[in-house]
This record gives sequence, C-alpha cells and structure tokens, in this order.
Amino acid sequence: MRLATFTVPAESSAARVGVLCKDRMLDLARCAAAVEPGEGAFPHSMRALLEEGDAGLARARRLLEAASGDTALRERQAYALDDVRLLPPVPDAEKFLCVGKNYRTHLEELKRTDLIKELPEEPTGFIKLNACLVGQDAEVERPVDVPHLDYEPELVFVIGKPAYRARREDAFDYVAGITILNDLTCRDTQKREVASGSRFWTAKNAPGFGPLGPYIITMDEVRDAYDIWVTCRVNGEERMRVNTSDQIWKLPDIIEHFSRLLPLKPGDMFSTGAPGGVAVGKPNADELFLKPGDVVECAFEEPAMALRTRIVAAR
Repeated sequence: MRLATFTVPAESSAARVGVLCKDRMLDLARCAAAVEPGEGAFPHSMRALLEEGDAGLARARRLLEAASGDTALRERQAYALDDVRLLPPVPDAEKFLCVGKNYRTHLEELKRTDLIKELPEEPTGFIKLNACLVGQDAEVERPVDVPHLDYEPELVFVIGKPAYRARREDAFDYVAGITILNDLTCRDTQKREVASGSRFWTAKNAPGFGPLGPYIITMDEVRDAYDIWVTCRVNGEERMRVNTSDQIWKLPDIIEHFSRLLPLKPGDMFSTGAPGGVAVGKPNADELFLKPGDVVECAFEEPAMALRTRIVAAR
C-alpha cells in the first residue's frame, strides 16, 4: 500500500488519512463509513492508524481492495490526485531521528570538506523537527543568508509497533514501511556547528528543510530495503544514484542502538543518512548548490516513488 496524509483544499484544510487507489486518493475514513458502518470510525491520523498495528493496516487494505474492485465506490470516496495536497505522511512523529555519517561514499565527502571531526564507532543521530517538515511539491524558501543549500535524499523507516530494548534480529518486525526525506542542509551553518561540537540543529531544521513523502510504502511492497537505488535530480539532471547497500549502520544496528534507552512508538521515524553525491562533495559545488527556481526530485527506483520540491527565493 501507499499510505498518505492529505487535504482537499477545495473542501477544507483538515488532514485526512488516505491510500493510493488506481491513481486516485482514497479517503479511508469516508470509505470505512460507507463500507463498514458498524466497525466504528477509522483512525483520524496516520499516527493513530499505525498505533492500531497490524489490525489497522489490515483494515486499510480491506478498504483499498473494496474500492479497487468497485468503480462507483471509488468515484464517490476517492479524489483525483490533482485535487489533493499531500502533506508529510507522518507530520507529528514523537521522535524523528536521523542517523548521520552512514554511507561510506558520503563519509569520504565529509572528510574532504571539514564537515566531520570524528569517525563514528556506533550509530549517531540528530533530531529532525516536525516544524520543518513539508510534503510533496512544497515550495521551500532559501533564506537570504543561506548561499550553500544542499540536497540529501534519504531512506526513512516508519515504526509501526512499540519497540524498547529491541533485538537486532527482530528489527524489521517493528517497521510499517518506508518513505523519503530530502534532508535540506545549510552547509555554512553545518560547518560552524561541527566546529563547535553541536549536532546540526540549525543547519537542518529551518522552515521547509524537511520535505518528506509523498507516501509510506508498506513493507509488503519492499523486496529488499538494502537494495534500493536512491537518486536525486535537480531540474532533470541526475546528481546522484547510490544503492542503500552502501549504508554502514543498517536498521538492525539502528533499532537495537536507539531502543536501548528510547522507547520507540508507532509513527516514530528513522532517516538513515545521505548517500554520496551531494553538492558540497563535488569540485564544482558552487554551481550545484540549490538556487531559487530549482526543482529537486529525490526518488527510489524500486519500489518506485519520487518526492518533488521547488526552491524559491525568500519572501
């Protein structure tokens, strides 16, 4: 399934939970009211859906199957994609942890550009704030004092079950699905934060610096999370293509490490780091940093999904 959080601007600004259904967005709450009136209200948010665990996802799948096989039902309870606005799939995670320095190719870039002071001996992380998250086709302002804005396409795991002191061999049992983060970064601020010993709070958390989505792809559609080609294009030009197999710390390492002290909850997310190929790591970096007017597309090749963002001038 491809799960989404969305609004229908022509009707209201209220966020809804949906699933992609034959190139339309199925409103799961409305569909549930029509198909299963005796089952009670469908969860009102993505976090609430994930908190219901396997039963919640199974219910969403039943509704998807019903609408997929019934054209009239689909027409009544689903919207054309042009009529919806896709928000971050989980806009209100309790914890959004980002694992840094996690691709071998990116680690070499960080060394060359003085953006790293130590080599990690275990998974390291920082926090992505909910306030910086935006959805598909968002316009992100480049602040006037950010001349070196960089792209970082990242594989994100969305937690679907509570996990505390989890064992590495059980790691994938706790995952509901995957999505994409473009971890937009002000490289000048990041360099100052590295020099001061802090962890990128400002460089990566400006308004709009967290494009996320557009969907959560449930794990039944993911053949191998560590054989996904991650790409980034700017204005149609490919800037990177790296396989997730290049990651140093993989999900079993990540969940075991962080759940030792942090109880993980449904809706929490782990972004697993930037691949090599970011602008700052290239000889012509000044030409490649993002500028107003640029359209950035971060994508998975298989399972196929693309996250688009437009960079605009500060208003």
